[in-house]
Amino acid sequence: MKREFPRFGGGRGLGWGVARVPISSNGKVGPVTEVKPGLHPRNRHAAGYDFPALVAASPELARFVRPSPAGRPTVDFADPAAVLALNRALLRCYHGIREWELPPGSLCPPIPGRLDYLHHLADLLAGKNGVPPRGPEIAILDLGTGANVVYPILGVSEYGWRFVGTEVAAESAAWAERMVAANPALAAAVEVRRVARPELILRGVAKPGETFAAAMCNPPFHASPAEAAAGTARKVRNLNGGKTPAAAPVLNFGGRGHELWCPGGEVAFVRRMVAQSAEQPELCRWFTTLVSSRESLPAIEQALRDVRAAEVRIIPVAQGQKKTRIMAWRFGAGR
Repeated sequence: MKREFPRFGGGRGLGWGVARVPISSNGKVGPVTEVKPGLHPRNRHAAGYDFPALVAASPELARFVRPSPAGRPTVDFADPAAVLALNRALLRCYHGIREWELPPGSLCPPIPGRLDYLHHLADLLAGKNGVPPRGPEIAILDLGTGANVVYPILGVSEYGWRFVGTEVAAESAAWAERMVAANPALAAAVEVRRVARPELILRGVAKPGETFAAAMCNPPFHASPAEAAAGTARKVRNLNGGKTPAAAPVLNFGGRGHELWCPGGEVAFVRRMVAQSAEQPELCRWFTTLVSSRESLPAIEQALRDVRAAEVRIIPVAQGQKKTRIMAWRFGAGR
């Protein structure tokens, strides 16, 4: 019997819902549940930042703190130095990371959004009892871990998981290795592996017989340097109330070429990831990736139909005005 694969996010009202759509042997579609987007309930930053605690943990943050128009403390998120100082304070205060530096121009990730991905991943792995798994028995494959190695840092701190982070850029891989070695809590739980070519997303990254509870990924979004520059300009205008600054735009969260763009953008990257996941379906219980643009979903959904994934979920993630989603799929629903 032909197996029907439903569209995810293409129907009215489904784009921001959690789509849990298993494909049964008789071709019927399972239940679809919609939820309101926002930070995950377990996200420690859902109520905002505790600036007194952050400044106490990292005094260098104090010079960047200023009152918001509503009179609450904040920082200038258009200032890369302020964003870096805030991240360093968050990692020191809540995650026990004493040494965290980045090479100039590298991606400086927003911590609450990265935490949300991990919490939703924990929910995927929770199983029927609904309890997120904890401990080093849970191995996670972080595809493109970057110089910031942020997902392993947060995943070790929040859940005690073990991570293998892959990285194609030699400098980023070496930097990530140094940060792991500099923080004892990470040294025994995180391994960084160099990938020879950018097109090798899942192919050849695992050792013989090695499997993972899940793979996670934050793929390059843009399709070219020019597109990435235009995106930077838009973000800076938004942070400046719609005004174009006199100086050349600076990406507040940074990002080097391989972190921001690849040929074909996120659609090409994720479709390649989907194809390579089908080559080794037992590698991970769940394969997951962020998908920034809703317009990218139809092509990715088609790729998942092509490889006959057993179950696909689209999970909304939102931080402030930034809205994205996690695409998750697996090949064995009973695993």
